[in-house]
Amino acid sequence: MADHIVWDWNGTLFNDAHIAHEAALEVFRMHGLPAVTLEQYRAAFTRPISAFHEKLFGVQYDPETFARFDHDFHEAYRRRLYRCGLTDDATEALASWHATGRSQSLLSMWRHTELEVAVRAYGIARWFTRIDGLSGSGGGRKAIHLVQHLNKLGMGGDRVAVIGDSADDAHAAQAAGAQCVLYAGGYQDRVALERVGVPVAETLTHAVDLIKPSAP
Repeated sequence: MADHIVWDWNGTLFNDAHIAHEAALEVFRMHGLPAVTLEQYRAAFTRPISAFHEKLFGVQYDPETFARFDHDFHEAYRRRLYRCGLTDDATEALASWHATGRSQSLLSMWRHTELEVAVRAYGIARWFTRIDGLSGSGGGRKAIHLVQHLNKLGMGGDRVAVIGDSADDAHAAQAAGAQCVLYAGGYQDRVALERVGVPVAETLTHAVDLIKPSAP
């Protein structure tokens, strides 16, 4: 049974998979790569992002080239942010867990300064005991960041559940000794998520219900 939820942001609480796909298409064109559909994007999505590109196109990048990709993607992504918002039941899911008297926090692979601004703008910062995003370049795996996040909270993974939208969230939870429920409406499609072997929910409220302690 979990006493604490660590939420993912992009594709989970924040409904942005569609603009991430559009931003990626813009960058693919800039770098001479072919377009992919949203369905292809979600079926192939993985971390690290360099492995995602290799999966899609069979190409490997040196660190300098990948850094340019990462910069170009985030520029294209930011230009589309005005078209995004919270996932439909995000606030309801946060309130539902809060009502159990247990705690929750936010860990994202997005830039920390931008993450904090967004979370406060959407009025949900009050739900979290801690908010952590990246301070450096992105594209890597989440596991080490989750361990650091829990250390800062003074928690072990045995009483923690992660809610995210990709296999990387589940792998991070496993590395930290935590539970995980994956949300099927984000960056990675349900078929890919089900291969991971953890519960998969169609909504965030359902994800929370799968973690809540059973009624006596």
